[in-house]
Amino acid sequence: MAFSFTDEQEQFRDIVARFCRDKSPTTAVRAQMETDRGYDPAVWQQLCQELGLAAIHIPEHKGGSGFGPIELGIVMEELGRSLLCSPYFASAVLTATAIAEAGTDAQCEQLIPAIADGSTIGALAVSDTDGGFNIDGLSTIATSSNDAYTLSGTKRFVVDGHNADLLVIAAATESGPALFTVAADAGGLDRTPTAVMDPTRKLADITFTHTPAQRLGGGEVLDITPIYDTALVALANEMAGGAQALFDSAVEYTKLRVQFGRTIGSFQAIKHRLADLLLEVEGAKSAAYQAAQAMAADEAVTQTASLAKACAAEAYLSAAIQCIQLHGGIGFTWENDTHLWFKRAKSSEVFLGTPAHHRERMLQAMGV
Repeated sequence: MAFSFTDEQEQFRDIVARFCRDKSPTTAVRAQMETDRGYDPAVWQQLCQELGLAAIHIPEHKGGSGFGPIELGIVMEELGRSLLCSPYFASAVLTATAIAEAGTDAQCEQLIPAIADGSTIGALAVSDTDGGFNIDGLSTIATSSNDAYTLSGTKRFVVDGHNADLLVIAAATESGPALFTVAADAGGLDRTPTAVMDPTRKLADITFTHTPAQRLGGGEVLDITPIYDTALVALANEMAGGAQALFDSAVEYTKLRVQFGRTIGSFQAIKHRLADLLLEVEGAKSAAYQAAQAMAADEAVTQTASLAKACAAEAYLSAAIQCIQLHGGIGFTWENDTHLWFKRAKSSEVFLGTPAHHRERMLQAMGV
């Protein structure tokens, strides 16, 4: 597949990258990591209202900006490169996509514009146990009475679940799994922030006890695959951006560090390691770009989405490990910034499924 970004897309990338550089230096990342909220509301409003990046991939007739997966991938890559702390993935990607895919036109018109302008933060919870996308055997139950629903159960590891104004929840019904919207101030709702290894991406456990909810859609069978694939493509691009940031950091440091009267980047062994890492990072970026392009072209994307997630996860973690090692003694210290991306790389490796899971999913999609 031949692919290149258009001039307009490159200009768009420059705008997003400049915003991320200005608003997300590592000092800002460290500051937001220490807060319970995990992001700066002023920066979030700028991202949504001045740049219009939230719900960028959602069609205009559903309340979004009307761009597509490629533009979403560009945004995610730059956010991953800068490690900008925000509820973008939870709200603009997961929640907006779920509503657009499962909701009626009236529900999309009612809910998505508020997500797009940042006035509403959303969170999506599918699996009950691991924060994944498995809707088989859901223990969260939706009970219907006179066309009104209540939810009972627990969702774990919900991204930005404690920040959300609107929750989209997968629950079991008599006719099968379905998605429901729940207001954050609904009765019988309890949210508990979760201790995390990666404090740049906050998680929460959410418990429902006869909590009032509204069903998304008109009662049709829930197909979670398009939502899952979109999330995977977005995450793969985010990881590719993070891997590129780590590679750039490693190259820059090896040009500065002097040993035996020479910069360590001039040593053949270091050149080999960086060359191998470059191939991994470029492979991850290519896979992520291909998945976004396939989605934009309305092609079957499950195979490419899972491949992109697996490649990007492995390249990101490899880049983090290599970057720490190439920084030598300071690489594993708290004062050095490399550990910020390492923690995101490690958490992203298992987020939405491990590389092994996605290689199996890819083979299933291929009919192997």
